[in-house]
Amino acid sequence: MARCAFFAALALCGAPAAPFAGALTFDATSAKNRPVSKVITLLKDMSKQLQKEAEEDEEIYDKMACWCETNDKEKTKAIADAEARIEDLTTKIEEYTALSAQLSTEIKNHEKEVAKNQEALDK
Repeated sequence: MARCAFFAALALCGAPAAPFAGALTFDATSAKNRPVSKVITLLKDMSKQLQKEAEEDEEIYDKMACWCETNDKEKTKAIADAEARIEDLTTKIEEYTALSAQLSTEIKNHEKEVAKNQEALDK
C-alpha cells in the first residue's frame, strides 16, 4: 500500500516512473528461489506423497478386509462344526458310560455263574 502511494505521489509530481519499472518486473528464476516458493513446492510434494501413501494404504486395507471377512466366515463355520462335534462326542461318552456300566454288571453276573458252575463241577 505504501508503495502504491509512493508511485501515485511520483505521478502527481510529474516524475517519470521509468526508473522504477525494473523493480516491478517478475523474474521467474528468482521467484523459484524465494523461501515461500520452496515451502509451497515442499507442501505440494508432501501432498503428492500423502496421496500415494493413501492409495497404498487403501489397497492394503481392502486386502485385509477381504482376508478378515473370509477368515471370519471360515472360523465361524469351524466353531459351529466343533460345537456340533462336541455335542456328538458328549452323547457318545454318555452312551459308552452306560454301556460300560451294563457290561460291568453282566461280567459280575457271568463271574458268579462261572463260580456256581465250577462249584457244581467240583462236587
